[in-house]
Amino acid sequence: MHPGGDTVSGGIGACILDAEGLRLTAEEKRFFAGANPFGFILFARNIDTPDQVHALCDELREAVGREAPITIDQEGGRVQRLRAPLWREWLPPLEHVEAAGDRAEEAMYLRYRMIAHELRDLGIDSNCAPLVDVAGAATHPFLKNRCYGTDPAQVARMGRAVADGMLEGGVLPVLKHIPGHGRAQADSHLELPVVDAPRDDLEAVDFLPFRALNGLPMGMTAHLVYSQIDPRPATLSPVMMQLIRDQIGFDGLIMTDDISMKALSGSLEEIATGSIAAGCDVVLLCNATLEDRRAVAEASGRLEGASEARAARAIAARQTPTEVDIPALEAKLDALISGRGDG
Repeated sequence: MHPGGDTVSGGIGACILDAEGLRLTAEEKRFFAGANPFGFILFARNIDTPDQVHALCDELREAVGREAPITIDQEGGRVQRLRAPLWREWLPPLEHVEAAGDRAEEAMYLRYRMIAHELRDLGIDSNCAPLVDVAGAATHPFLKNRCYGTDPAQVARMGRAVADGMLEGGVLPVLKHIPGHGRAQADSHLELPVVDAPRDDLEAVDFLPFRALNGLPMGMTAHLVYSQIDPRPATLSPVMMQLIRDQIGFDGLIMTDDISMKALSGSLEEIATGSIAAGCDVVLLCNATLEDRRAVAEASGRLEGASEARAARAIAARQTPTEVDIPALEAKLDALISGRGDG
């Protein structure tokens, strides 16, 4: 037993978990010490002031006794946990790409290099981006303006710029949503999307950006069904997970999208067990009770074998941020977006 009271079975837990509030409770500290999750994720309810966020990050890492990765959703637009007046507000990614025109790659690099700087200042060292789902005419509104475009090659270039900006800022990117959520006409937070597109179309469009970025350290699954390949949701499908590894060639750490989303059916424990059995490395659980977090941590088990190796490689990919003049980057991005950029 850990001194705090929760059972320790050795090794790092194959899960990423969140905290209830602005600081950890004594019970959460005991739980995290025993569960030893691979990492943590923050939400708006965990964000107040810079000092408070930094203190929370310190508490999370102290609970597990190591520099565990702490991630967040800071895409910009509708999906950003850090907001004004203390942090920058950003256009939705698609609007930013369109505003930058033929300078979009540079704009996205600058944007995410600045985001990385804000995150690292708080102790956050991962971000759930780039999102390289390819938008189409029928893409659900929950996703549409979070995308980078409709051309898969262009989306791949934008995704590379996003990843480079964050990596150089010392922040680990999380590539999402593998193997592609763009064709979904339903919101996977609420229901399970089913995509009937032929595999050839998926290969030519949806899978292309993920294949181009298959060397990134971490990725996140899509909760949707590709009916022409497998009737199970990708997160729970050994067939889809093998496709991601073999055809797309992604050998980074794969985390599930949040398993509490309504796209997936069954108990949280069943989903966690099924995700690991399908080939996911780590289970992501968000917005759950402490009891549910305990159950999922237990069901997810510990990192071992190839998953443990991928986790180690992901951690090793964390870089010391390069020196950067943030006001100069901000001025450059403003000029670029307003059409005054040189070159």
